[in-house]
Amino acid sequence: MQLKESGEMYLETIYVLSKKSNYIRSIDVCEEMGYSKPSVSRAVGLLKEGGYLKVGDDGSLILTDMKDTPFFQSSLLCSELIPKLPPQMPAKWNTLSATKPLPH
Repeated sequence: MQLKESGEMYLETIYVLSKKSNYIRSIDVCEEMGYSKPSVSRAVGLLKEGGYLKVGDDGSLILTDMKDTPFFQSSLLCSELIPKLPPQMPAKWNTLSATKPLPH
């Protein structure tokens, strides 16, 4: 299953939440992302079908062991680098993002 950007966002959120707690529920993802429960339930179902995610007997979300996939490699790299960035972005980054919209 080819993972789309929205699926990557859900997985990244679940990954970040898993670093804070071993027990992640769909409602935790809803609260973190600001999405409705039906939207998250649909995404969880698709990620489960794709083999990216398992749901435990207690309803917890469990990432599968797909650490060799490009998504997880880039996500792991970003999660390690982002906290090390300086708190203030250089001024040129602010002006660049203000003049050129990000692609969707």
